[in-house]
Amino acid sequence: MTRFVSWNVNGLRACVGKGFEEATLALDADFICLQETKMQQGQLDLILPGYQGIFNYADKKGYSGTAIYTRHEPLSVTRGIGIDEHDHEGRVITLEMPRYYLVTVYVPNSQDGLKRLDYRMRWEDDFRGYLQGLDASKPVIVCGDLNVAHREIDLKNPKTNRHNAGFTDEERAKMTTLLEAGWVDTYRLLHPDTEGVYSWWSYRFKAREKNAGWRIDYFLVSSRLAPQVAAADIHTDIYGSDHCPVSLTLDI
Repeated sequence: MTRFVSWNVNGLRACVGKGFEEATLALDADFICLQETKMQQGQLDLILPGYQGIFNYADKKGYSGTAIYTRHEPLSVTRGIGIDEHDHEGRVITLEMPRYYLVTVYVPNSQDGLKRLDYRMRWEDDFRGYLQGLDASKPVIVCGDLNVAHREIDLKNPKTNRHNAGFTDEERAKMTTLLEAGWVDTYRLLHPDTEGVYSWWSYRFKAREKNAGWRIDYFLVSSRLAPQVAAADIHTDIYGSDHCPVSLTLDI
């Protein structure tokens, strides 16, 4: 079995001060994938025993960024998706492993007033094309903050959020297109009707206390890996960020 964890830490340096190391080591994963690290090289010397850390930093300081801590040496590491428009914000890391690719991603937020929705639509098409290219070579595991609640079951208040960033018809349709292109949402594969389990809560209005959340952090796999999905969980008991970790166990 191989265990994967994904967590939007909303600032890795801040999260380290809130129990990050203890929480992640207790999850005992082969791969720990992080999003929104919000740091530059040299700002944090975080060594997790037994892991190699791989980072992709945004050009802009204190913004975006991704990381993977891995117990297994990858065949290759790719930062970004090879399209200049998308590759300055540190949003993607791909590890090529012998039998699969592992991709962690921090999908751009459409922002207040949907200021970045048009850009987000271009990103969605280009990122899907990137994944399809990898999938043509070997199966792919994709994890991260996809910044979309796909269905009404995936957030507490779907009616009032219909036109807000992360739950627009356009973003949800892109997620549908991705899944229909041959990808499986592992949490819904094993928990098709589970309600009230979320991975992100606003810091405002005591949202986490009220469990007024959104499920926007995912593990997707190439459809041919679906039979090997052994567990897919959302760790709502772990604090330290406005997101909680999600995990996947594969019989691989």
